[in-house]
Amino acid sequence: MVIRTISTLLMLGAVYMGLKQGYAMLDVKPQMLGMFSKWGFNKTGIMINGAVTIIAALLILHPKTFLWGNFLMAAGILLIICFHLLDRDLKGVAIELPFLLLNLVILYLGHPLKR
Repeated sequence: MVIRTISTLLMLGAVYMGLKQGYAMLDVKPQMLGMFSKWGFNKTGIMINGAVTIIAALLILHPKTFLWGNFLMAAGILLIICFHLLDRDLKGVAIELPFLLLNLVILYLGHPLKR
């Protein structure tokens, strides 16, 4: 019961963060434009990345698409980590790493409604 509650809270937290960051990218907020433009993304690329992030967050909610949603979310986070590493920005990597680990923990615990 406790594991299911923890799994649910972690999953909902990841979904919330995915929707929040995805919307910030879809709306092309200035901080997102500043971060992604230095890696060669234009507004359209940022918006597509935001749409994929929102889709990944929504896929996490359903037990049948849970795995794919987490893979998409982790791939997006890993992409950002790789860009930070190309810039030798270890602070940026350190900021993104807990989000990647959160997705891995959620994958390990599984979807709370699947049991």
